[in-house]
Amino acid sequence: MFSKYIATIEGVEVYAIIALIFFFIFFISTFAWAFTRKKDYLKEMENLPLDNNSQNN
Repeated sequence: MFSKYIATIEGVEVYAIIALIFFFIFFISTFAWAFTRKKDYLKEMENLPLDNNSQNN
């Protein structure tokens, strides 16, 4: 139903390309962030839910 309305808008392809580029950059940067973290930081975050020494308020 909505595809009929979207098809009548001129230049709508640009929005799809911009969205694709935005999400591609977002996921590549998230991937890069995840692989540049130090192992100590990852181990600390991995064990954080199981840490019984901290108190939840």
